[in-house]
Amino acid sequence: MSLPSTFQGAEVPEPKAQLSIAQRSLSDLKPNEVGIKVTATAINPVDYKIRDYAVFIQKYPAVLGSDAAGVVAAVGSEVKDLKVGERVFFQGIIGNYESSTFQQYCKMPAELVSKTPDNISDDEAAGIMLATIAVTTGFYAQTGHGMTPPWQEGGRNVGKGKSIIIIGGASSVGQYAIQMARLSGFERIVTNASASNHEFLKKIGAHVVLDRSESTPDAVFEAAGGLPFDFIFDAISAPATQKLAVQVLQKAKVSGGHVVTVQSPDAEAKTLGQSEEPHIEVKGIMGLGSSPDLRHLSEPLAKSLGGPNGYIAQGLFTPNRPQLVPGGLAGLEEAFSLSKSGVSGKKLVIRPHETK
Repeated sequence: MSLPSTFQGAEVPEPKAQLSIAQRSLSDLKPNEVGIKVTATAINPVDYKIRDYAVFIQKYPAVLGSDAAGVVAAVGSEVKDLKVGERVFFQGIIGNYESSTFQQYCKMPAELVSKTPDNISDDEAAGIMLATIAVTTGFYAQTGHGMTPPWQEGGRNVGKGKSIIIIGGASSVGQYAIQMARLSGFERIVTNASASNHEFLKKIGAHVVLDRSESTPDAVFEAAGGLPFDFIFDAISAPATQKLAVQVLQKAKVSGGHVVTVQSPDAEAKTLGQSEEPHIEVKGIMGLGSSPDLRHLSEPLAKSLGGPNGYIAQGLFTPNRPQLVPGGLAGLEEAFSLSKSGVSGKKLVIRPHETK
């Protein structure tokens, strides 16, 4: 296997324009890079938001996509741990069009690529890394809650004797937050979701799943079962969910408590958090695993999740359930529409090599 001289990719030709299929190519691999045949790529809300709001794009035509799985097609001269033909999954690099995933081939720094274990498909693997990096940043980075991660000494017991509240458990990020909370040893994992997702969320580690429509501050607080908690992870991060999280922490009278969001903190939620003692901080995080500030987390995460002895192979971490959108790259606009309308409990995936 090798990298072709040209291949198909989906490009945004100009600001806010619909995607179009074009011929693309990659520059020569750097010594630490791998070339990857993208067999499946997931669709995340950030993808259509980047296109629709023209953010994170420095020049056009632009290539989007940052969540994928594939097969190693070529390796740089200094790459030792990955071999041609190995299955892999990874978070692409937003703004780096050669490392974006809405195309048939891309290239990545080898240390950010995880090996896909035999017990999951490429469609499943494609939806893992972006959302898991968001959770990892929120849980373990100093910009988030700053806990010791489970792959470090003592990290599997940081939640001992504690509860954790995760808003939006059925979302892609929420599902991975539940599982990372379990790996971190929390004794009581509380989340909320629509009724159709309750049993699945319990299967992957939630102890209490509240109905989304009945998630009042009182109900969420009481669901913690009297165990202490000092932060809430908001996987939805809408203004209403951020305010709910603040109100729960205020009810618990948590000193130094904070809400960790995966989108920008809501101004009203921040004001609410400062309205009474003890003050509650609302902290927004940016989960870009390629960022130098996050490499100390994203690189060991890649090794811990994947491979024959990683969390996935051991049955300790379950990918989102994929929902395949047909048509290859030509199906991306349909996938964007589905994502905008809301997909419950599943991850939208396309296969670039099915493009006609």
